[in-house]
Formats: sequence, structure tokens, C-alpha cells
Amino acid sequence: MSDSTVEIQGRHLKLSNLQKVLYPATGFTKRQVIDYYARIAPAILPHLAGRALTRKRYPDGVEGEPFFEKNAPKYRPEWVQTAPIWSEGNHRTVYYVLANDLATLVWLANLAALELHPSLALAKDITCPTEMVFDLDPGPPANIVQCCQVGMWLREIFEHFGLQSFPKTSGSKGLQIYVPLNAPTNYDATKTFARALAQLLEQEHPEMVVSDMKKTLRTGKVLVDWSQNDEHKTTVAVYSLRAREHPTVSTPVTWEDVERIFKKKDAGLLVFEAPQVVSRFEKIGDLFAPVITLKQRLPDLKGVAGGATKEPERIEIAAQAEDEPPRRRAAHKPAVKKKSAAKTPARKKSGKI
Repeated sequence: MSDSTVEIQGRHLKLSNLQKVLYPATGFTKRQVIDYYARIAPAILPHLAGRALTRKRYPDGVEGEPFFEKNAPKYRPEWVQTAPIWSEGNHRTVYYVLANDLATLVWLANLAALELHPSLALAKDITCPTEMVFDLDPGPPANIVQCCQVGMWLREIFEHFGLQSFPKTSGSKGLQIYVPLNAPTNYDATKTFARALAQLLEQEHPEMVVSDMKKTLRTGKVLVDWSQNDEHKTTVAVYSLRAREHPTVSTPVTWEDVERIFKKKDAGLLVFEAPQVVSRFEKIGDLFAPVITLKQRLPDLKGVAGGATKEPERIEIAAQAEDEPPRRRAAHKPAVKKKSAAKTPARKKSGKI
């Protein structure tokens, strides 16, 4: 049966074209996409709840033309909650969907919203990120194995500052490291701090790390993308499907997993598809749960002193956020100074839904 009407938590929802293949290489259908999101809902919903959600929709499947959608469609069910957020760029209020419950998640899956990209901040305080993210993006022939090495270097720095961090696969080519904050802060602070650490790693490991997004600089290196820490950018949600050839998922992993994959040099060990992710969650729970609740504060951005490794070293990060228009924030250039030579450890909307 291609269409059906379901009742979810007292809400009625019509599902359409359930046999439509959205991942041609594997035959993965819309029914299976909806089933995946329904099964992973207990894990993903806490990470989406209360956050402005940008959706990347694939009405013609992953080989078709996608489009990003920010504003909630007018034909949405009345029970779908939204958050009004003023857009400086569009000079209007955008009503973002809040994926707060299972019915909304299934409704989004039925719209072929394969990829879910939430804000780093809660909608009720959109200027205060609750987490900081580092997107490690490999430039071929580098792959996720090199990202694991860079991720471990980042973890060493975080540990020096007394910060816990949590890795997940991007579901595509790279690795993403999250630092939960859940404390008063702003994007000027998180973006400046993230950029300083990216530049530090680039300075310490120029053969492997780059902090500049120019593609000509990224061959064989890992871009430490600090720029995602921005009010106007989003990062793919943990447990979100990705629009790859196979239905891969942005999957939380342990640091032990990262270390093991780096030692084995096998990038395939960090590729997880939808059925496997559901099984992992049912077996080990949500490895990313602390990101929602763990409260941590960034060190003072002015005159931070300390070492990024266990060897004696001093790092001074001097940064001063400038007053800027909220839409166009200039990239800050914090001064990162080494006191020793010690290194850190090795729209077109197409198709019928």
C-alpha cells in the first residue's frame, strides 16, 4: 500500500508514496525512512526539541535536486509547533518548525526531509548557543582516519581546559566534535574560541591541519571548520540521515572508537547506516545525552594561559569581540602565541512527495 493514515499520540497523519525509493543504490524507500525516524525518535528528539530546525528535503530522492527549507509550510498540521525568529537577511519573520514530538518527526520524514539541521541555540534564546562544534572535514586523499587524529588533538586541548567533548560521525566524510556548554555565552565567544583552537592546531600540525576553507589549501589535510559556530549556520543533527548513496547516519561514537579506528586505519569502521544505528541505540543508549545537560564554561578569552598538552607549554589567546551588525559578523583573528616548541599529541521544488 502506497498511502496510509496513522494515529500518533492522538494525532492523525496521512503518509503518502510509501514505496517511493529515496536511496536508489540500496532500494531504501520512504517507508523505511519514516520507520527509521520513528524508531530513533527517543534518541533524536531530545536533541531537536526547542531548536529552530532547517530541513533539507529530497522529494526526488538523494539523486534528485534537494532544497533547504527554513519557514514552516502553510499546509502543516495545526499541531506542528513553530518558533518565530526575525531574519535580518530576509527582513521578515521566519517560522521555524520545532521537532518536539514523534508526530512532527514522522510528518517531516513524510515530506522527505532526510537531513535535519538544528540551531546550536534554543529558539527561546537564539543568540546563546548551548554547544560548540568543530566540523572536521577531510580533503582527499585524507579521510575520516586523519579526522580521528585531529579529533584526539582537540580532545587533549579541551581536557587541559577542563572541558569534556563528544565525537560523532558527520554521516558523510568527516568527524564532528561537540563541546556542551549549557551556560550563558554568545556566538562571539564560541566562534572566537573555536577559531583560536583551529589556528593553534594548524600552527602545530601544518602538514595535516588547515583552518582556512579555501579548497586549494585542503588537499590531503583536515579542515577544522570553526565557522559553524554562528547564529546563521546549522550543523546536521546527531542521528540525522544523510543524503549519500547509502542511508548513512550522523552517529555518536566514543573516544575509544575514535582511537581504535585511528590505529586500524580503516575508515569503513566509522560508517553507520540506519538499521545499524537503531540497533546501536537500543544496545548502548544515547552516547550524546550529556551534550544536552552538561554545564561547562569557556575559559576567559583574554589572557588564557596553559598548555594544550601534558608537556609544559603556554598558550595565550587574546581576543576581543567587536560590535558588529548581527547578520554580517566579521571573522575575528585572535592572536595565538606559543611559548615553547612542544607539540600537541600525536529551489527548485521538484517531484511529488
